[in-house]
Amino acid sequence: MTSPQNPLLQEWQTPFGLAPFDAVADTDFAPALDVALAAHRAEIDAIADNQETPTFANTVEALEAAGHLLDQVLGVFFTVAGADSNPAREALQRDFSPILSAHFSEISSNKALFERINVVWEGRDSLDLSDEQARVLMLTHRGFVRAGAALSGAQEERLKEIKGRLAVLGTQFTQNLLADERSWFMKLEEADLEGLPDFAIDAAVAAGEEKDAGGPVVTLSRSLITPFLQFSPRRDLRKRAFEAWEARGANGGETDNRAIAAETLALRDERAKLLGYETFADYKLETEMAKTPQAVRDLLMAVWKPARAQAEADAQILQRMMQDDGVNGDLAPWDWRYYAEKRRAAEHDLDEAALKPYFQLDRMIEAAFACANRLFGLEFKPLDVPLYHSDCRAWDVTRNGEHVAVFIGDYFARGSKRSGAWCSAMRAQAKFPQRQTPVVINVCNFAKGDPALLSYDDARTLFHEFGHALHQMLSDVTYESVSGTSVARDFVELPSQLYEHWLEVPEVLGEFATHARTGAPMPKEMLDKVLGAATFDMGFQTVEYVASALVDLAFHEDGVPEDPMAKQRKVLDDLGMPDAITMRHATPHFAHVFSGDGYSSGYYSYMWSEVMDADAFQAFEDAGGAFDSERARALEENILSTGGSRDAAELYTAFRGRLPGVEALLKGRGLIAA
Repeated sequence: MTSPQNPLLQEWQTPFGLAPFDAVADTDFAPALDVALAAHRAEIDAIADNQETPTFANTVEALEAAGHLLDQVLGVFFTVAGADSNPAREALQRDFSPILSAHFSEISSNKALFERINVVWEGRDSLDLSDEQARVLMLTHRGFVRAGAALSGAQEERLKEIKGRLAVLGTQFTQNLLADERSWFMKLEEADLEGLPDFAIDAAVAAGEEKDAGGPVVTLSRSLITPFLQFSPRRDLRKRAFEAWEARGANGGETDNRAIAAETLALRDERAKLLGYETFADYKLETEMAKTPQAVRDLLMAVWKPARAQAEADAQILQRMMQDDGVNGDLAPWDWRYYAEKRRAAEHDLDEAALKPYFQLDRMIEAAFACANRLFGLEFKPLDVPLYHSDCRAWDVTRNGEHVAVFIGDYFARGSKRSGAWCSAMRAQAKFPQRQTPVVINVCNFAKGDPALLSYDDARTLFHEFGHALHQMLSDVTYESVSGTSVARDFVELPSQLYEHWLEVPEVLGEFATHARTGAPMPKEMLDKVLGAATFDMGFQTVEYVASALVDLAFHEDGVPEDPMAKQRKVLDDLGMPDAITMRHATPHFAHVFSGDGYSSGYYSYMWSEVMDADAFQAFEDAGGAFDSERARALEENILSTGGSRDAAELYTAFRGRLPGVEALLKGRGLIAA
């Protein structure tokens, strides 16, 4: 099933079996996918048509072993399609989405295959399975049932249609958003640069060069528009930039996402009802730690009330500051970050422009690596290998001299990359059917510079995504289906959010927060101010996040809205959303929820995980401190190495001795007294 002409179909004779990116052309993807799909289909047919009595080995393990070639092709394609897209790759995405949906629907509706799985499931008590095997069997059986394997006739056909259409809609939503983000920019004249720190001007100049705009520009990259909103004294320009940022996906024409969102919600509801669930939220949350929509709502509302109270108190202060500047009218969303930054500088004497030179990208990468070394004994050696873009870097990750993983970092914003930050595994860890070490990628959207400088939030993002990477790299399970981040959605953010805490450890900042020009460490006074301001403006940050999570939940819990935008307005009105704060992700650009099913009815999971990460870091502090070896070992043994091989609540309890409450989160966010 391999072709000497197509590098995607070969056994890669490269260092660590990395993809030969320099040999792959866009024209290779479609023919490679055809071959890989045919190979996978043949493997599935062989399992389904096997005349031997179904066993765990010849059915469940056989499924685990199937699809290697398909994983290889798609691992490369989805990496470049998300991080370095172009018109050809976007067209391929549109073509591949319904094809892949149909392929996996065909597998999940294969009656002979499901019957074999069901036989193994029904006889599970007599099989003498290991705990991990029992877990894999349960997840496999449940996955087929939830995918519709028990349906037949018209219901089965309709579910296939729904899945295919949802795949198309998710791809279109993502590409529309990328198109809006890529096409808009605002040129800045010399006078428009007033008040902007050097790092923001440098980023605007670099963006203008990329856009061939003949001068500096503001784009809709978060790493550029956020500092512009923080520092520009030009209220008219802030308003123009913010409204463009808020309008992504809602500009009319071919890239408008509002109709896509409405159709997506209707199809999800229909899908859930076909499978016997009252709502899509009930269907989605069944497999999560939260289990029920009510448990999610209880958590979010417990946080919403103190967060809104804090945000409203902060708004009054910012309003007075604006009036003192001689600006009439009410505080608006494009004013908040500007006046919050001025307030932060005044109250904490913390100047972002003076702070940013201490957060060099390279030094923060070193810091993330150094913490991983102290906690888990990992070492990182640069690799000189072909990658998919010149911005990318790679490292060989070892422990005690033994290869553990390859880590790839792709850190800079560019027009070919979708917004946000993410971690993915081009190859996941597994021991069956043979040992394979992971290849893990962190993708971010930081502004370029010489040197590249990060905001404190950017540095947190880097640590966050590296926490996901550690979950992949330290995985130590047998089966790929439960490897690494293959866990409940509201558990997957625990390792990433927990790792952010090490950025705040004073000795870490003391060593790695060094000035870009002088190399001097951050002065203790500034370090104290950074740590003291950690909860600054947390009312705003919490409100914009929780509002998004509650809208997501309402979309999937309260029936199908005819007009999602009207539903969004009603939810926010009922909550008493402060006028000067918007959702972190409004519906037309809520990619977490509408680019696929990943975070649909699940955006709350960041906060669910934060309840655990606040409590988990407290465990380190209660022991020997941030680098306590016993706690680090317990974290790796019970969470980072175990993937989804055990229930998430069981894993957390094994690490901590109990499940957490919301108090540590509220204290950590400064929303209640410590």
